[in-house]
Amino acid sequence: MNTKSTQLNIRDRCVHVCQHSSCLRQGSAIILLEFQLADLPEKTTILPCECQGQCSASPTVVVTPDQTWYYRVTPKDVTKIVEQHLKGGEPVKEKLHPRFHPRV
Repeated sequence: MNTKSTQLNIRDRCVHVCQHSSCLRQGSAIILLEFQLADLPEKTTILPCECQGQCSASPTVVVTPDQTWYYRVTPKDVTKIVEQHLKGGEPVKEKLHPRFHPRV
């Protein structure tokens, strides 16, 4: 059995990019566009979403079904999130929202 192929097809991913007022003021429309234009892995969907309740850490991005929360995302972070997390399977530690991913 080809384990690598099985792992890649286990689940679809969705990237939710907040487009509510606080995130929009911090540039989330550009972040959404950067994700939409990125070279994404198959079975990855980019969706704008309403408020995620994390306005003080805006703009926020959530990757599901991983439940990985990113905070204060900038356009240059998008490439790293795509390459390291969505393609490589490793979350970008320095951008993990500390409220959901406490640092040890």
